[in-house]
Parts: sequence; C-alpha cells; structure tokens
Amino acid sequence: MSGDNISTRNVWPYYSASNVQAAAEKKADTSLGKDDFLRILVTQLQNQDPMQPLQDKDFIAQMAQFSSVEQLVNMSDQLTMLRQNLGMASSMIGKEVQWYEYADTGEMIPVTGNVDSIIIKDKAQYARIGDKDIKLDDIVSIADQGGADANG
Repeated sequence: MSGDNISTRNVWPYYSASNVQAAAEKKADTSLGKDDFLRILVTQLQNQDPMQPLQDKDFIAQMAQFSSVEQLVNMSDQLTMLRQNLGMASSMIGKEVQWYEYADTGEMIPVTGNVDSIIIKDKAQYARIGDKDIKLDDIVSIADQGGADANG
C-alpha cells in the first residue's frame, strides 16, 4: 500500500525521462543579437570577392553599426534594471530605516531615520534622510514610521 504513494517523477533532482525531454524542447530564441551580427560580419569578410574587396568605408560603417547595436542592448538592459530597482526602492519612502555609522571610538552605532526620497548618484541608489544620503546597501532594517514602539 505504501508503494502507491511513490512516484518516479519526484526523485531529486527530477531526472525522469519526461522532465529531461520537456527541458530539451524549450523553444530557442530566434531574434538576432550582437553575437549574430558579428558572426555575419566575419562571414562576409571571409567570403568577399578578392577582385572587389570590401571598401574601408563599408567596413567602418558596419563596425559602427555593430558598436551601436551593442550599446543599445546594454542601455536597454541597464534601463530595465534601473526601472525595476527604482520602483522597489520607492516603496521605502515614508518608512523608518536603520543603518550603522562609526562613532569616533570606532564603535558601530545604530542610527534610524525616516526616508524622505530616493535619489541616484554615482550609479548608486541612496535614501535621503533629512540632510543625509544613505546608500541602500547600508540599510539594515525597514519599518513603518514609528517602528514597533508605535503599536505599543
């Protein structure tokens, strides 16, 4: 009877034949990327007519296109990450946060404050708290304004 509850599909790390086939059948990405563009350019250079070689201006134009495509892809990725991060960070506005600062003695002391806004400078996000800008990586806790003491 206990054998009825055993499944061959539920074996770590899920190597059943049907799972392996399902993973192999994922559709490939058919869009052209920067690697495809460079591969086409190299193939074109290898197969050019020796009697009419690719002109310098044509080659430079294609390299400029390749650089533009690469930079556009990078910019798109960065903008997507920024939009996602800024959206998540903006939920901290109005919250009480805690971070640590070093005292003159070298001791780390906890500091709290309410987030007024989120800013970006030097490619990093900061929470503006009063006249201080605290890097989001340095924040150790987030709570509703007033923290746990407001409920008591």
